[in-house]
Amino acid sequence: MKNAGIFVIVIGALMIIYTGFNIITKEKVVDAGPIEISKEKNHPVQWSPIVGVILVVGGIALLVLNKKN
Repeated sequence: MKNAGIFVIVIGALMIIYTGFNIITKEKVVDAGPIEISKEKNHPVQWSPIVGVILVVGGIALLVLNKKN
């Protein structure tokens, strides 16, 4: 339980610091024989920093519950 609590705290802290990331995909626009034109498309993935705070609090709760047992 102690390792799980520390892991959850670290993930929560990272989610507070980094609130998202981008995934870039290539989409084929024109494919005419030897000529191929593609377009890069940006797909943002974002989450609220509140989720990170909840994870940090949950990880601390796991550590406290582990100490009581």
